[in-house]
Amino acid sequence: MPKMNSIYTPKQAVITKIIEETPTIKTLVLKPEEEFSFSTGQFIELTYPGKGEAPFTPSSDPNKKEEFEVTIMKVGRITALFHQAKVGQILGLRGPLGKGYPLDSFVGKELLIVGGGVGLAPLRSLIYALFSRIEDFKKIIICYGAKTPQDIVYKYQIEEFKKPENVELRLTVDKADQNWQGNVGVVTTLLDNLPLNSSQAVSVVCGPPIMMKFTTWKLLESGFLEENIYLSMEKNMSCGLGKCGHCRLGRFYVCKDGPVFKYSEIKDIEDIWD
Repeated sequence: MPKMNSIYTPKQAVITKIIEETPTIKTLVLKPEEEFSFSTGQFIELTYPGKGEAPFTPSSDPNKKEEFEVTIMKVGRITALFHQAKVGQILGLRGPLGKGYPLDSFVGKELLIVGGGVGLAPLRSLIYALFSRIEDFKKIIICYGAKTPQDIVYKYQIEEFKKPENVELRLTVDKADQNWQGNVGVVTTLLDNLPLNSSQAVSVVCGPPIMMKFTTWKLLESGFLEENIYLSMEKNMSCGLGKCGHCRLGRFYVCKDGPVFKYSEIKDIEDIWD
């Protein structure tokens, strides 16, 4: 019988490298059994064989097809299993799923990227995609906040993110140590005096719900238009196909209609930040 491909059947992917980002966050480098591609902002379902699966947005360059990366914070049973995984171990992969960032609609504009904690993971993929066509955008400002300096992910790439002439990187931590010389405070403290035209600029926000809530309010106060604020609403996703209903958000299913939404699309839905 011919081999049947199903959106319900995971394909194999082997772990080729594990990067310790922080005490609670690891990046797994995965090589699928066949070429795999995704658009920045889309997500996958990663399977621990015999134990279950969970959704993650790839954190790597979407232009690279042979391997990809997922950055995982240890927060529960399945993520703990992924943290215990070893190089050479085979995991399952379903996807890519959902809709990503509409890069072509960002062309010619100033961009503000705001991330909190492990929320920088999907934004890192976006940054790679933007940098690959950097001349298409007037300016890119990246604002990122973590709890402490030790909780900053991708420390080894900070200088790389600063390299393009039209890119500005702002960092902050909630609580500093004796070696921290940067800003101290929540990520919204980085959003004052932004060198851009907020009424024309686009913002992309990803992080914990409470962080996205107050960031969105700050952006609106600063003059950003509701339709120019893009949010990554990744909460409660399960099946990834809009079948189980766990990720219902008003009339939307986050896994099928998102996870990237304009704020104008979801602003009137009750309890979007819960």
